[in-house]
Amino acid sequence: MQKIRYFDHAATTAVSQEVLNKMLPYFYISYGNPSSLYSIGRKNKKIIEYQRENIANVINANPKEIYFTSCGSESDNLAIKGVCFANKHKGNHIITSKIEHPAVLNTCRTLEKEGFEVTYLNVDENGFINLEELKNSIRKTTILISIMFANNEIGTIEPIEKIGEIARNYNIYFHTDAVQAVGNIRIDVQKLNIDLLSMSAHKFYGPKGVGALFVRDGVSFSKIQDGGHQEKDKRAGTENIAGIVGIGEAIKLVYNNFDEYNEKLLSLRDYYFDKVKNSIPDIKINGDLNNRLPGNSNISFKGIEGEELLLKLDEVRNLYFYRFCVLFGLI
Repeated sequence: MQKIRYFDHAATTAVSQEVLNKMLPYFYISYGNPSSLYSIGRKNKKIIEYQRENIANVINANPKEIYFTSCGSESDNLAIKGVCFANKHKGNHIITSKIEHPAVLNTCRTLEKEGFEVTYLNVDENGFINLEELKNSIRKTTILISIMFANNEIGTIEPIEKIGEIARNYNIYFHTDAVQAVGNIRIDVQKLNIDLLSMSAHKFYGPKGVGALFVRDGVSFSKIQDGGHQEKDKRAGTENIAGIVGIGEAIKLVYNNFDEYNEKLLSLRDYYFDKVKNSIPDIKINGDLNNRLPGNSNISFKGIEGEELLLKLDEVRNLYFYRFCVLFGLI
């Protein structure tokens, strides 16, 4: 019987067994509230700080610069709104791109309703922003540049280090949505001149419902929800201890095996590209062939709608899944 294959890790990944095993005790054994003063809570507070170190070590940050959130979207919201609200006395202009995730685009549109002005940069046919257009868009009132690290559709990796240099030269904060990049690219926030970076655990074999935000020490940003004083008074809410263990262990595991995993992924992607090009006429590979995520493939087929192709492939997958269930008496 043919095995069922899943090809959309850009949407989500399964939680790895190792990560799950690490998480389980914090659901029903070590379940103490990390904000409480008794021992079961204090122990979990230490666990949170340990996982904060795991994330910081991977991106070359200081643990105190890592804030836990519920997802990548919340991290984007906290970064963009937090910086804008805290720095509106300096200006009201934001620069982003037209291909950002809705978590960034819709946040910017909300801020436009509150008096902020947003420039949405164009991208070329491969998905890259134009650095000259970026420079020309900067105003005296520009307080934030937010450009995604890598695009979730065509896999294009933006020139992050150069964008960071431009932002730093103009004394502007630089945020990057790195939800697709973390786990697929080595990231050094110091070298890349990044001030704020968003990530989400479920993109690199961690659980859904937990994310993290890097905020460089000295960056002025405000909280966007009221409540308790968790996460240094920047993100209220009882800490998701199991989820935090999940994201910390997942990011550590994926980078411990980074070179081997990405080399294999890259070879599989290139093998797939070659097979498709040699077997199917009139195709177009979308995005840059060099500066793209190692596991990303995005191809247009002449005369075929993408949505129709996706549904047909899903029908085949469901057929194999049905046969699997019948064979093992699951239905």
